[in-house]
Amino acid sequence: MQLEIYTPERKSFRGEVYGVRLPGIDGSFEVMEKHAPMVAALVPGQMKVLNDKTHFSFYNIKGGFIEVLNNQVTVLVEGAEPTSIEK
Repeated sequence: MQLEIYTPERKSFRGEVYGVRLPGIDGSFEVMEKHAPMVAALVPGQMKVLNDKTHFSFYNIKGGFIEVLNNQVTVLVEGAEPTSIEK
């Protein structure tokens, strides 16, 4: 699926991924390929990007929103900083 991460300043990431785990207002949730369409609010926390089945990357994000539609995931957040440490 295609993932795009946007902040007010720039596009932080765009690429094909296996899945993504995000901090939602009711707790963490995952979006995988062929996920149903949805829009959800995000809280500050860590986003885990599953680059493939065995490799991950992490971003510390500020609050925002996610939209999932037709295997396209768009993350709109106030800030997103790459990190190599899982929290």
